[in-house]
Amino acid sequence: MMFRFAYPAVLVLLVLVAGWLFLALWRKPASVTYSMTSRIAELASGARRLWYRVPLILRTGCLTLLVLTAARPQLYNVSREIRAPGVDIILCLDTSGSMQALDFQLDGRPVSRLTAVKKVVGEFIEKREMDRIGLVVFGEEAFTLSPLTMDKAMLLGLVNKMQLGMAGDQTAIGSAIAIAGKRLKDLKAKSKILVLPTDGRHNAGNLTPVEAAEAVQALGIKIYTIGVGGIGPATFGLDEEMLEKVARLGGGRYFRAADSERLSEIYDIIDREEKTEAKVKEFFHFRELYNYFLVPALILLGLEIFLKTVFLRVIP
Repeated sequence: MMFRFAYPAVLVLLVLVAGWLFLALWRKPASVTYSMTSRIAELASGARRLWYRVPLILRTGCLTLLVLTAARPQLYNVSREIRAPGVDIILCLDTSGSMQALDFQLDGRPVSRLTAVKKVVGEFIEKREMDRIGLVVFGEEAFTLSPLTMDKAMLLGLVNKMQLGMAGDQTAIGSAIAIAGKRLKDLKAKSKILVLPTDGRHNAGNLTPVEAAEAVQALGIKIYTIGVGGIGPATFGLDEEMLEKVARLGGGRYFRAADSERLSEIYDIIDREEKTEAKVKEFFHFRELYNYFLVPALILLGLEIFLKTVFLRVIP
């Protein structure tokens, strides 16, 4: 909860109150008659002389509180409703044995291809705050690691726990595309995206990548493929021609990632091309507090009238 004055400009009147108080303190005080004349001598002492200022103090407090009341004090909080045309994204992540090749670097040290992919994928997930993301892992087999969800913390935890060979050592690219398509086919979303980074050739499963891409294309799913691996002679081959054809059939793009920096750039490009524009609507909830200022003001006014009528009567 936060505090505010709905009409803060009214607080300028406090300057007038302060000016009035200053003049009242410097002008000659009105003559006062006391209802108990036997105590005049006692009241004449320095401390008792303050009594005649009591009405002034009460009046000042009353005026101050009335100004604060007029400024309309409030407690409030804000709730937000986020409306965004949803983008559903499946990340197909290769954990086959070939992803152990140490031809990538992070912070100046060599790391495996899978380690580099995990880091960049994690950053991509964090950026896509308004989208649902799912994970498919493939090697010799392909399976859903996470269905589509907006729970980014859970997704990041699953990515961090991915290990080489967890789905077998071979590469079933066609099966991965097919499973991702099944996850996306019946969903209503602004767009459906499949991102597939891999470093190998399709060598497992009953469905070829091209066959799977043709089936996914009919479902309105866009495919981005990424060839992962260093430039030059490599321990494991990369079928770029196949990946380009799959991306073309899927209406997406093929990228070549030879190092960590390029891999990060590719995910940034995909992020920009498939950007979600969120519409945020804010709701303000107010609690009026004027009564906490108005009631004390009326009490002070009543006390002033009472004192000036009964105990501190003023001679005009």
